[in-house]
Amino acid sequence: MPNYTFVVNGKSVTVDAPADLPLLWVLRDKLGVHGPKYGCGIGVCRACTSHLDGAEIQPCMKPVVECAGHSVTTIEGLASGDDLHPVQQAWLEQDVAQCGYCQPGQIMAAVALLKQTRNPTDADIDRIANVCRCGTYFRIRQAIKRAAELLNEQGVPATN
Repeated sequence: MPNYTFVVNGKSVTVDAPADLPLLWVLRDKLGVHGPKYGCGIGVCRACTSHLDGAEIQPCMKPVVECAGHSVTTIEGLASGDDLHPVQQAWLEQDVAQCGYCQPGQIMAAVALLKQTRNPTDADIDRIANVCRCGTYFRIRQAIKRAAELLNEQGVPATN
């Protein structure tokens, strides 16, 4: 099998895997990164949402060959040491999680949204479309709005 080298949460990794193996299985089974969750395997539920070079992806649909030479960020790589990312902080403040299964993907999708839209409307947030079986959508919306406030207070500009 070929080797693929890329960065995961700031660390360079090399994995021996079939080219078409989904990144989700590389992360979970070969690298022990368990934040991205398996939900549907077809990119619909978005429980595995992560970032590739800063852009949102669903690792269940991304072959490892397409990650070589790139940078992958999962929920494990979002905080800076002991300092939570503002979205993670807002999630705690708003007490979003019930079962918590979808939360890493929800948070990563929210981070991607807030990179593009610093003051999202309810419609912007609803377009995230991650599935939460517990139905915590109202608290997710509140947390994203709170995270936007925190980012604005920090003076972090959107990228658009």
